Amino acid sequence: MFELLFCSLLTILPDFLFRRYVQGKRIGHEITLYSVWFELRYGIVTCLMLTVSLITLIFYYHPTAVTAVSTFRTIPIMPESPGRVVETFVPVELETQVKAGDPIFKLDSSRQKADVVTAQQQVVEIEGELELAKGELAVANAQVDQARASLKQAQDELDTRQELYQRNANVVSERDIEKLQNTVDARSGALRAAEAQQELVQTKLDVALPAKLKSAQARLSEAQVELDKMTVYAGVDGTVTQFLLRRGDIVNPFMRPAGILIPADAQRERIVAGFGQIEAQVIKPGMVAEAFCGALPFKVIPLVVADVQTQLASGQISTGSTLIDTSQTVKPSTITTLLEPLYEDGLRELPPGAVCIVNAYTSNHDRLSSGEEIGTGEFIFLHAVDTVGLVHAMILRLQALLYPIQTLVLTGH
Repeated sequence: MFELLFCSLLTILPDFLFRRYVQGKRIGHEITLYSVWFELRYGIVTCLMLTVSLITLIFYYHPTAVTAVSTFRTIPIMPESPGRVVETFVPVELETQVKAGDPIFKLDSSRQKADVVTAQQQVVEIEGELELAKGELAVANAQVDQARASLKQAQDELDTRQELYQRNANVVSERDIEKLQNTVDARSGALRAAEAQQELVQTKLDVALPAKLKSAQARLSEAQVELDKMTVYAGVDGTVTQFLLRRGDIVNPFMRPAGILIPADAQRERIVAGFGQIEAQVIKPGMVAEAFCGALPFKVIPLVVADVQTQLASGQISTGSTLIDTSQTVKPSTITTLLEPLYEDGLRELPPGAVCIVNAYTSNHDRLSSGEEIGTGEFIFLHAVDTVGLVHAMILRLQALLYPIQTLVLTGH
């Protein structure tokens, strides 16, 4: 309607004034209800053509997204394993502020506590085996010393008998020397056995038992981790909502979460808008935009296009049991666009999840002021594109003014 009124001021009105005051035709005589088309045909046709061209120009270069939402991230509150609730730490309220590390609820941990106790006993047992191995090493060391002393005694006796035999063969018999030699050999074997036993105990003390102790300590840590998982904590600062757990409830992560945690840094950050596919060549990062949201009547929020998703949801393909049929994609997807506030804290007052209407504006100012050689026709066209964006901005503000009346009075919501 605004475009039609604007175009009529440039077409129908001059045509009427020309026929009324130049040609002298009078309303009710030459210009009647039945002769309007014939008398004002040039102005009417020109007005319609100009209106269609203006609307096309405005809505193409300054697109509108009626599906825009102030998005925010949510984290489901759930344990890593199912269990029965024994205690809750969050009060029964619609929303509760929590800090990172605050406990939210606790599950029955009887089995996990028993596992921790069992793992602790295993650690104690292995520590006892280490102490026992130290005693065994002391015994093995003593046995080695004893075997060495016995070997030395037998060797000394053998050396003495051999020396006497060499001086006088009648003093020592050859049979005695052979018996002493056998004794030395036996005690040498006993020494090697004692040293092997000493090395075995030392290896047990240095390698085997420490490895078993580390394994037991790892099992203890694992059991402690499982015990700690029975208490669910807030991972980040935020707001807990839809928390309806009570003592005795069964919580299963595969069925439903216990509640929702909305991170504090995931609110009031951006608006996600869906523009029509015809705007694929127009929507670019860096474009200035404006948003009007029903949650903030009479207020227009300045934005900037931060990112544009290059893929359209209607073309995604996933493996299934049936062949792909493109005719099933009836409704075309929109171009998902992320918009951020142009000024700091621009979305602070906007409730997360609010639905908005977004206008994006094409600007050719940089190109026009860059000194690039541009033809006269293109120069006028680029100026016209930037100028008609004012019309779209006025329409958005008119929607913001009429929204409370339309919502509260006309629709009764």
